[in-house]
Amino acid sequence: MPLEKIDDFRWRIPKRGDMRVDGLIYADEKMLAHIVDEKAAEQVANVACLPGIVGRSLAMPDIHWGYGFPIGGVAATAVEDGVISPGGIGYDISCGVRLLGTRLTLKEVERKLERLADGLFHNVPSGVGVGGKLRLSAQEIRKVFRKGARWAVENGFGDGDDLDTCEDGGFLDTADPELPSERAVKRGLDQLGTLGSGNHFLEIQRVERVFDPVIANTFGLFEGQIAVMVHTGSRGCGYQICEDSLAEMQTAVRKYGLSLPDRQLSCAPLSSPEGRNYFAAMSAGANYARANRQVITHWVRETFVSILGASPRDLNMEVVYDVCHNIGKIEEHVVDGQKRKLCVHRKGATRAFPAGHPDIPEKYRLVGQPVLIPGTMGTCSYV
Repeated sequence: MPLEKIDDFRWRIPKRGDMRVDGLIYADEKMLAHIVDEKAAEQVANVACLPGIVGRSLAMPDIHWGYGFPIGGVAATAVEDGVISPGGIGYDISCGVRLLGTRLTLKEVERKLERLADGLFHNVPSGVGVGGKLRLSAQEIRKVFRKGARWAVENGFGDGDDLDTCEDGGFLDTADPELPSERAVKRGLDQLGTLGSGNHFLEIQRVERVFDPVIANTFGLFEGQIAVMVHTGSRGCGYQICEDSLAEMQTAVRKYGLSLPDRQLSCAPLSSPEGRNYFAAMSAGANYARANRQVITHWVRETFVSILGASPRDLNMEVVYDVCHNIGKIEEHVVDGQKRKLCVHRKGATRAFPAGHPDIPEKYRLVGQPVLIPGTMGTCSYV
């Protein structure tokens, strides 16, 4: 795989063969060796072959091998003549991270950390296939598909202020709640408010270091502060939506005569019935994930209130931000000097909108969107 060094942190894969655009990897030289050895760079080049792709096939510094797209891959396709690929969004639709701030410091909680951990483990179940305390009907799950985190707030899990600092206000209005299969609905009946397995986690964290006091203050963060981070997604429900769509996409590839270097990149034109249906079903799965993190937030607060004997106001456990990193969204971006409507695939990668962007909560607009980078199995996380 030919790589051209642009600078210390950017590497270009020149367009060749069936590639429609260049590839661009963000990494230093030390990271690059692993990226090449794992053949993730080949996947970056494969993604560059997608019909309708614009700009470049992008890869973030933590890129690693994934299904079709590398995890840490980003690609945008033109709405008018591009495709949508489930491999560029992932099985765990709208997996994401939520950060809760508090007024607490370590000194105030350290004697009760073990009890807090036990309480969280009891109230927010984790593990493969594990269900939680909620048992919803199929009809109610369809409402979750439509409303996302708003469903949770309307049913007493948190309040409206939580949604103000969530990506998209906590739900996507592009969802069609009738499109996910009965199997997807069944898998979601008892998993709302649960973590799942893999690299998902619920952690009590401490702000160890502040690099920019002005931005930290805007986000409500300070050194020594106790915070809680939630990393989870749409559980078996989202997995099933992806699984169901992949079979349809394989058929669509043949139907529309699409040429792809890897069958795991199976896709459909965004304007086709298959493309539109997947996008709407994927949006429903994304709303399930957002409701899931909102329900977990409510039970985290209940746990802290019960064990610390403090009121919610004393704790001031507010949502700093909630952002997903497995998603496909329709957005407007400037490409080659022209504003275009694009389908942006982000897989293991979050959006990072700058100061002044209209999609950022007003309270953060002067500094830009919080970007949440979760650690892996006990390593540090970053904002």
